[in-house]
Amino acid sequence: MGDNPTIRIKQIEGYRFLVDFGQLGASLFVDEAEPIGGGTGPFPEQILVAGVTNCLCASLIFASGKYKQDVQGISAEAQCRVERNAEGRLRIAGIAVEIALGAPAGAIPRIEQVLAQFERFCTVSESVKAGIPVTVAVRDGAGTLLKPPQDNGEPR
Repeated sequence: MGDNPTIRIKQIEGYRFLVDFGQLGASLFVDEAEPIGGGTGPFPEQILVAGVTNCLCASLIFASGKYKQDVQGISAEAQCRVERNAEGRLRIAGIAVEIALGAPAGAIPRIEQVLAQFERFCTVSESVKAGIPVTVAVRDGAGTLLKPPQDNGEPR
């Protein structure tokens, strides 16, 4: 992973986009859920929840390795709560992640140390918890900057 990961996204049709992860050589089709989009791929809220959940799982594996503990694999389920803000716009109001270890706690002697630290290793969830400033710039088809990058000004 680079210090500043970059993705590229291109509209295919309607709300369907192709996300290009660059050097990884991987790409992903995304779409908005019906009735806005066609529901042909994951939608943005799912992508955010997947990023948070994946990072938490990887951090738990990292912390387990740090303490030389074998959790015998992990799995997770996550969901987000979407609510309308004061202006009536949909916002993610919370993300709930549940991680399941493959091993029983009795087989993981240092599980307390692992659980006390793993969340702090998670770049994504710790960033989302704190709120992420978002800057937005818009260019036209000729490359002209129509809207310079600036904080979107919405409350976090």
